[in-house]
Amino acid sequence: MSIIPIHMEKDVNTNDDLIELILSSINKERQKLHDNDILVITHKIISKAEGRLIPLNNIRSSKRARSIAIRHDKDPRIVEQILRESKRIVKIEHNIIIVETKHGFVCANAGVDQSNINSNSVLSLPLNPDISATKIRVKIKRRIGRKIAVIITDTFGRPFREGQVNVAIGVSGLKPIIDYRGLRDTFGKELKVTEIAIADEIASAAELVMNKFSLIPIAIIRGFIYKNKNGSAKELIRKRKNDLFR
Repeated sequence: MSIIPIHMEKDVNTNDDLIELILSSINKERQKLHDNDILVITHKIISKAEGRLIPLNNIRSSKRARSIAIRHDKDPRIVEQILRESKRIVKIEHNIIIVETKHGFVCANAGVDQSNINSNSVLSLPLNPDISATKIRVKIKRRIGRKIAVIITDTFGRPFREGQVNVAIGVSGLKPIIDYRGLRDTFGKELKVTEIAIADEIASAAELVMNKFSLIPIAIIRGFIYKNKNGSAKELIRKRKNDLFR
């Protein structure tokens, strides 16, 4: 398996032709997409293209946002945007707001971010990352005839472990989980609970060549064998009835 980093020197703006930017960036690296490649894309360039970059001056903070901001030393406009993107607040500790987003992700600040953007704005996650991934996959198939999978990523912290990792927040063209339940291990024992979150593992592997400092928002994963089926990042969200911590 190989992981191929793709630079994108041009910043992305609302309503840019993202497919053209992606394909031209791949061409500049003297690369081509192959059938069954997996295109891993950081959500930031997708959010920008979809108009999710919001000037802080356009955000009017609510009483609740101002109250939280005062208690936790935050900009009330940023808190307001976090609240707008959230179903509920899970916990606020050490000036970090852990929420459940409207997508169902549990993460810091609802994914609302100010890194690698104008300091007077905030960037939110795509409204529906699965749909965004599907649009990219379908348009690439129409444009160059290649059958690929697409994973959209963001960087999340992890409970009980230090450090952040890339995870899949949008998936199209592959099943995000391989289910080994019912199969037998090398000693003949039946596997009862083993489900491998391959979309998250691919996202984390891609992050080894993608970073915040080198203008590499895209990676091509080549040589990984997967089933080309419809999938959704929602499959990676543990159902509440199975969650020991909610």
